[in-house]
Amino acid sequence: MAYRAPVEEYKFIYDHVVGFDQVRATDQFGEASADLTDAILGEAGKLCDEVLAPLQRNGDLDPAQLENGVVRTSKGFAGGYQAIAEGGWVGMAATPDFGGMGLPMTVASSVNEMMAGACLSLQLNPLMTQGQIEALEHHASDEIKDVYLPKLVSGEWCGTMNLTEAQAGSDVGALSSKAIENGDGSFAVTGQKIFISWGDNDFSGNVCHLVLARLPDGPNGTKGISLFLVPKYMPDAEGNPGVANSLKVVSLEDKMGLHGSPTAVMQFDGATGWMIGAPHNGMKAMFTMMNNARLGVGGEGIGAAEGAYQHAVSYALDRKQGRSPIEGGTGAIIDHADVRRMLTSMKAEIFAARSIALSCAVAIDMGRASGGPDWAARAAFLTPIAKAHGTDIGNEVSYMGVQVHGGMGFIEETGAAQYCRDVRVTAIYEGTNGIQAMDLVARKLMDGGEAAFRLLEEVEETAEAARLDHPDLAEPLWSAAETMRETVELFVAQPDLNERFAGAVPFLRAFARVLGAHAHLKAAVAAGDGPRVALAAFYIKRLLPEGLAAMSHAREGASGLYALSADDLSAQ
Repeated sequence: MAYRAPVEEYKFIYDHVVGFDQVRATDQFGEASADLTDAILGEAGKLCDEVLAPLQRNGDLDPAQLENGVVRTSKGFAGGYQAIAEGGWVGMAATPDFGGMGLPMTVASSVNEMMAGACLSLQLNPLMTQGQIEALEHHASDEIKDVYLPKLVSGEWCGTMNLTEAQAGSDVGALSSKAIENGDGSFAVTGQKIFISWGDNDFSGNVCHLVLARLPDGPNGTKGISLFLVPKYMPDAEGNPGVANSLKVVSLEDKMGLHGSPTAVMQFDGATGWMIGAPHNGMKAMFTMMNNARLGVGGEGIGAAEGAYQHAVSYALDRKQGRSPIEGGTGAIIDHADVRRMLTSMKAEIFAARSIALSCAVAIDMGRASGGPDWAARAAFLTPIAKAHGTDIGNEVSYMGVQVHGGMGFIEETGAAQYCRDVRVTAIYEGTNGIQAMDLVARKLMDGGEAAFRLLEEVEETAEAARLDHPDLAEPLWSAAETMRETVELFVAQPDLNERFAGAVPFLRAFARVLGAHAHLKAAVAAGDGPRVALAAFYIKRLLPEGLAAMSHAREGASGLYALSADDLSAQ
């Protein structure tokens, strides 16, 4: 079965789970009617099904190459990117002032996710550009906006994000890249960056790098970092690509997956750049891009899960093996209980993770449209959950997809293993999932848990309202929400951050389980009966209990983690 974008699923979630009607009711997004968003999702679905999905295997089998300093992209990727750009999909959420559609982040997130499901390695390219667009919209000077945003929004130029250095890793404050003022408003940027997704390509007119570097008077640590826009080609007086800048691709990483996405080591040798935002305040501007990217990366995980799931279902429907254990069975492996367990788990996990991500997107839209601090706080709280859980589920579902295939899943020609290899890095980049969890239990609880408690109150209200018609689903969800509330209270009262960090990952997992069950219960209530109720029952009765175990794990603190010394751990 070829990939099919789950357009109807997004529509259902909009209408019955995440409250997208609130977004449509705002002045800013009042034009995002059901007819318009249905049409947009439909057209994006066609792009994914007919243009991008056929490129999925090409990216793996014909990877990007660096030849004499020139990046050569996978066969068909140039045409695929051109279709994305010409359709306006790069600038979906960008302001109309520079040619964007001005669509809600909820819609843009849905389109990005389905593109990731179709061809993750190519979808990474516009995702990076979208993050750069948002950073420039918020922090760049008018002169920079006028030159760069129209080109980036149209997809004529591409954008990247340059944070990581070999000696620094996640400790961005340890970077060594330098920037020296040229005296004409520009800066000479020097340094080397690693892990730069889509650091170059052979199909866009220019590649614009956002680079973190330190001014000569910049203090140590993240508070001394500034952000610079460094283009591959210097724009001329008309804003067109001119002379080459002093930068180059040193090499492309030999990666586990995402072979179609060139991940570059970038060298800047006094390259001309322009400061974005205030001096020594680069992390603020970069975080605008990173937060955009974190939701997007969560969507990549979910998209990859969707692709892996569809691949596995297709195989399970066709593969004949053994005697069917059910009356009227087809004889295919989909009749077998363990295969059903895996496929149902995959479907239930995808729905829950997708609903969490779109709930985060709705909060972002409402925060932008209303300026309400509660919406902004909700978006901030949900972002690490959407990123970490979405990518965890991407990894877990793609793993199960290989298992459904059995021995053939280990054979590359089936394509099942590609989903595992491609999605694996999503749990690492844009802040590892451990870092996301630490952020959740530290910064995101600095409000005393208010944002968390408001979410849990909504979960309990939904459960209370559903007790009459779905008591077997409502009661365990209400109970889990109460236990989660107690866990939040315990974490808020714990002043030692390392004690919180010890349980951060299971804390995030537990919260995601409660939110996922909430989404499933809302779907069951909306449907009344049928497959959605059965899927909700599966999630709440079989997967939600894992959240309770995760809460117990989270409460254990740090002492048990240090009961074994470093020598104990390394002993043979």
